[in-house]
Amino acid sequence: MPTPSPGASLPLAGLRGLVLGLADAHSIAYGCATAAKAAGAELVLSCVNDKAHAAVLPLADGLQAPLLTCNVETEGALEQLVQQAAEHLGGLDFVIHSIAWAPLADLHGRVADSSAAGFQRAMEISCHSFARLARCSEPLMRERGGSLITMSYVGAQQAVPHYGMMGPIKAALESMVRYLAVELGSSNIRVHAVSPGPIPTRAASGLEAFDELMLDAQQRSPLRRLVTLQEIGALATFLASPASSGMTGQTLFVDAGHHARH
Repeated sequence: MPTPSPGASLPLAGLRGLVLGLADAHSIAYGCATAAKAAGAELVLSCVNDKAHAAVLPLADGLQAPLLTCNVETEGALEQLVQQAAEHLGGLDFVIHSIAWAPLADLHGRVADSSAAGFQRAMEISCHSFARLARCSEPLMRERGGSLITMSYVGAQQAVPHYGMMGPIKAALESMVRYLAVELGSSNIRVHAVSPGPIPTRAASGLEAFDELMLDAQQRSPLRRLVTLQEIGALATFLASPASSGMTGQTLFVDAGHHARH
């Protein structure tokens, strides 16, 4: 993201945001948090558990942001996280949801062979948690409006080799974005999905043949390269800012044009 000139207003100045899913310095959540902080936002961050908290606390400290733990499978944890973030920040203007998980046995197999229990857990963590997040964020955003942003992948719209069960789950997530946009629009709450190209994150490392996906993206994308965390963060920052005030209900690609080639 270009450095604002002296005296220029920052796009997220005065805005308060919660970013879920901090895992390490290569995680999409960290890229989004870094971009939002540079754009002037005040932040609260979350990670999944105490072990992760110890590992990523230096990253949160570097962004001068409190780091809370939240396992969305724990009853009431997500709702508590949103309330704690709002209390610390004095309100909430945007939320970035960057969490996804699926059992490796189901992820590495055929969709047809996926277990009901594995599919249900993956759907709860990766998709339905966004609906819950919208529900508990809505009362905090009604007065000033706000933005809800989640992360998808082109495998939601096309059958990508080795993406397996996460394809249908991300498709449900993108559909949820559209429904939430309609339901929350009267409260001036905008809802989007960002769809990055493949980048080497810890979550992506669970996919079989992920190196092949990255190589394909480099070779076949119109820009002939992978995207960066900075570029993903810049798009999320734009969607959280007043500059995107006329937009909602969309899935926006930041993938060097790779989606256009399938």
